Amino acid sequence: MSKKQLWFEVEENETIEQCLGRMRQEGYMPMGRKEEPVFHIVNGEPTYLRQKIKFKGVLMEE
Repeated sequence: MSKKQLWFEVEENETIEQCLGRMRQEGYMPMGRKEEPVFHIVNGEPTYLRQKIKFKGVLMEE
C-alpha cells in the first residue's frame, strides 16, 4: 500500500472520534472501515475479548 493510503487502528483506550481526529491531524480522511474480533484462550477454549476496528485513510490533496 502506498503512502497515500494507511490503516489506522482504534487503540484500546481510544474512542472512534479520537482515532478519526488523529487521522485528520496526519492529513488523512477515512475511506473505509473494517472490524475483526479478537479472541483469547481461557481454559483451552477461545473466548471473545473485543472488536478490533481499523479505518483506511486516504491522503487528502491540498
